[in-house]
Amino acid sequence: MMSTIEYYYAGYSAYAYLGHAELMRIAKAAGREIDHRPFDLRKLVEATGAPAFGNRSQAHTDYFFGREIIRWAEYRNIPVLSHTPTYHHHDITLSNCMLIAGLVQGLNIDRLSHEMLRAHWVEDFDLDKADDLTTIGERAGIDPAPLLETAASEEVRKIYARNTEEAITRHLFGSPTYFIDDDMFYGQDHLEMMAHTLGV
Repeated sequence: MMSTIEYYYAGYSAYAYLGHAELMRIAKAAGREIDHRPFDLRKLVEATGAPAFGNRSQAHTDYFFGREIIRWAEYRNIPVLSHTPTYHHHDITLSNCMLIAGLVQGLNIDRLSHEMLRAHWVEDFDLDKADDLTTIGERAGIDPAPLLETAASEEVRKIYARNTEEAITRHLFGSPTYFIDDDMFYGQDHLEMMAHTLGV
């Protein structure tokens, strides 16, 4: 069985988007599959005792959700909005559960997750809107209708809750977080360190 890289993230996460293509490159070079673990980032933030995103200072927001995003997008040579997506505050359950639904149906969701992150952070898609998620699924070459239907199932919601509980009990700090053989790498800014660890 191929070794994996455990990938904890939320489908609307800016920093997951910034690191996603590099993660795929590292996984391929290392001969590892991505073990996707979409989770509720907002519940994790609450559980860690950190201020909710909406309650942070303007200076913090401007830096971590402004300048740093632009800087990393330039470094990784990928496009990004010059502002926080319009619908970033909308519910994140449907989008995360759509990703999990793909896993439940036995699909490889590497491309789907990339399209979801990119659509939100480049094209200002609303990830709580079925029409936008349908377009994302189609772009990823996946029939979105079964995924959106399965996203509301009890099975998927239980996996989502379990992923979130794992994120809390494994002491994650945010999205994205990667594990290699139980060794945690927090943040896409540690992908280069992860690549070094894997020898790629």
